[in-house]
Amino acid sequence: MADYAATRDRVEDYFDRSATKVWERLTSDAPVSRIRQTVREGRDKMRALMLSRLPADLHGARVLDAGCGAGQMTAELAARGATVVAVDISPALVKIAEARLAADHAPRVRFASGDMTADHGHFDYVLAMDSLIYYGTADITDALHRLGKRTDQAVIFTVAPKTALLMAFWSMGRLFPRADRSPTMVPHDFATLNDASGGRLAKIDRVSRGFYISECLEYRP
Repeated sequence: MADYAATRDRVEDYFDRSATKVWERLTSDAPVSRIRQTVREGRDKMRALMLSRLPADLHGARVLDAGCGAGQMTAELAARGATVVAVDISPALVKIAEARLAADHAPRVRFASGDMTADHGHFDYVLAMDSLIYYGTADITDALHRLGKRTDQAVIFTVAPKTALLMAFWSMGRLFPRADRSPTMVPHDFATLNDASGGRLAKIDRVSRGFYISECLEYRP
């Protein structure tokens, strides 16, 4: 858990202090650079893919938005009728998500800041979009196990796939000190991650749009 905690704290520091304004703009309709526009489009496509794994009508369902960020997934889940617990390690992003949520959806959502793998209750589904991408195999496996113990249907999450391009960026990033820099995504091979997870994973699809690349996987408890 030491590696997990260290990475978690680095992610909190980055999003709560260094990148709050950037993330707030990226997740809005405000104009952004061409590069960030590809990230925005990739994230929109991934969010839609993950939501497609859930029923269209979520009335009566409880969903954990694990790593809710600025709340786009949370808002769509609540609009479908789900009771949502939205958790993020960054209190600043949680405040943005709470402020953006439509008033008529607010009664169905409880926001919290802290560790997304802590005991936030029991759920039908867990969605973790790009919130596990900074962790190694052991930490992801442990996180899935903890989340899965409190999930009836599925944990739907994303990882950075182990492609030649991402591996090159990752290898170069390891040559430099991490102080005052954003956390580094850790690329994963599906077979390795699946073996470590006890063969409980299923591939859903990969989204690649410009500077955004992420793979959607499903963990069945």
